[in-house]
Amino acid sequence: MADLIPRDVLFGNPERSSPRLSPDGTRLGWIAPKDGVLNVWVAPVNAETGVGWDAARVVTDDADRGIRNFAWAHDDRHLLYIQDVGGDENWRLYDVDLDALARRDLTPFDGVQARLVAMEKDFPTELLIGLNKDNPALHDVYRLDLRTGQLTREVANPGYVDLLADAKLVVRAALAPQPDGGTVLVVRDSADDEWRELLAVQAEDSLTTYPVAFSADGRSLLMVSSAGAQTAKLVRVDLATGAQTLLAGDETADVSHVIIDDNTREPQIVTVLKDRSEYLVLDPSVADDLAAIRALHHGDPVFESSDDANETWLVSFTNDSGPIPYFAYDRTTKRGSFLFEHRPALNEYTLAPMTPFLYKARDGLVIHGYATFPPDGARAGLPTVLNVHGGPWARDVWGFDPNAQWLANRGYLCLQVNYRGSTGYGKAFVNAGDREWGGKMQDDLTDAVAFAVGQGWADPKRVAIFGGSYGGYAALAGAAFTPDVYCCAVDIVGPSNLKTLIETVPPYWLPVIAQYHRRLGDPEQDADFLWSRSPLSRAEKISIPLLIAQGANDPRVKQAESEQIVAALTAAGIEHDYMLFPDEGHGFAKPENRMRFYAAAERFLARYLGGRAED
Repeated sequence: MADLIPRDVLFGNPERSSPRLSPDGTRLGWIAPKDGVLNVWVAPVNAETGVGWDAARVVTDDADRGIRNFAWAHDDRHLLYIQDVGGDENWRLYDVDLDALARRDLTPFDGVQARLVAMEKDFPTELLIGLNKDNPALHDVYRLDLRTGQLTREVANPGYVDLLADAKLVVRAALAPQPDGGTVLVVRDSADDEWRELLAVQAEDSLTTYPVAFSADGRSLLMVSSAGAQTAKLVRVDLATGAQTLLAGDETADVSHVIIDDNTREPQIVTVLKDRSEYLVLDPSVADDLAAIRALHHGDPVFESSDDANETWLVSFTNDSGPIPYFAYDRTTKRGSFLFEHRPALNEYTLAPMTPFLYKARDGLVIHGYATFPPDGARAGLPTVLNVHGGPWARDVWGFDPNAQWLANRGYLCLQVNYRGSTGYGKAFVNAGDREWGGKMQDDLTDAVAFAVGQGWADPKRVAIFGGSYGGYAALAGAAFTPDVYCCAVDIVGPSNLKTLIETVPPYWLPVIAQYHRRLGDPEQDADFLWSRSPLSRAEKISIPLLIAQGANDPRVKQAESEQIVAALTAAGIEHDYMLFPDEGHGFAKPENRMRFYAAAERFLARYLGGRAED
């Protein structure tokens, strides 16, 4: 039997993660703990000796929630990062002047969310950011001067989303949401010209069509689009005529990522995500690079960043049964050098591979998923946890998943399925989830359990449903609508009432509220329908124990969503545990909170499924 992996090895802070090379290639930045809190570190890079790890220094001073993303400004002097308060997602943009180690709050506005819109190497001391300062629903675009910190509004947002700048740092494209849930691609020829409509995007294509980047000359636009096709493909759109040229695509899966040369602004590699990633090379000059990178590791490469010369690439590898490794790849020598793994302590334990599988739902739709079995080799009659991904307009992928490894290590079969409504499988598949929350989407989960039981993998009397966000909703729906399928349920920040969920979305989601009305229901016109699909409507029918966890500052799924169903369970005398985290939002950013939740979840699952638990 495999040794228990300590929870802090799986869910504590990584040792190192997210390496980013400075634009001039002379320094490496990464995220690592300082006094138990994630901060940004920097070390010098030498072409001959590599990274000077001994000279590494921490350059940020976060002492609370930790920093999870950062970027180099193109002036090679400033590091940029965002941070909110208590998980409220009102992100502020901060910077660090590495010469003076001076730190600034660049957007010191209460209740305002900052978004990075664009940076360009030809404008090293400037960047574009979005701020919903004047209208909470809309992000205007401001030019930020890093030398002075001055903000100048450049685009007063008339109601657009996905605003995109060209190589000259001018916002020239956006999507205008429509009342039916579709969008219109609007463009302008310069900062002084009026916006004009270029392409209409039908509602059925709205989740699978979006702009990617302008060409170097600003006359065309790269887009991922499913218009006129079943899957999302990479196309080039002529901005004068709207004519489209197909560049790359697959007939069974959507384009998931496009790698663009920052110098030529031409696409080089396109990723199509199926059970694993597949790569389509558009630029012959990088074919040898991709082959050399793939030889570095058996996992699927993820292109993290590069220097401004595009000579050194930083690459990580998805890896289902080990920590995530990071490499620096030199395009001149065609050689890669190992940097670090994000959780090297995992190498001391036996991890479990993630196995793709598929099954047919009751209406014949093919559903793809991943099974992670206990590493001791057991594959029959297992206690099982159906781990439902959030979104729902997202998907599970092959690679290291701490939840899957935790569950398998504790003796459970972990099932993850991309139910209808998940992204990546074409527009018909994602649109098949419209108005099917608690309906066919939930049936797909029930059918996954039946499939696992039919294969002999799962013990039908010991199946739990577990998930966060939409996955939390699915856990509540499983307990309320099909309690005979599961013996217990774990809900993390899941909505219990679809009507109140839609009525309380963050203000900056309101421009696309028509998509929620189309895909879930309209609270005014479909109140009865939404109530019938809400777990709260059947709370008194729940007959299995629940563990519910909620962040008090969650702006997406408000605390009231958990409080409503907890009150109903209490009134009905139904067994449940409720964990409220006063300093968290939509998930658990602080390691101490993650440790507290996973300790409780581990005890809860062991109580009802009979798996192992750490002392």
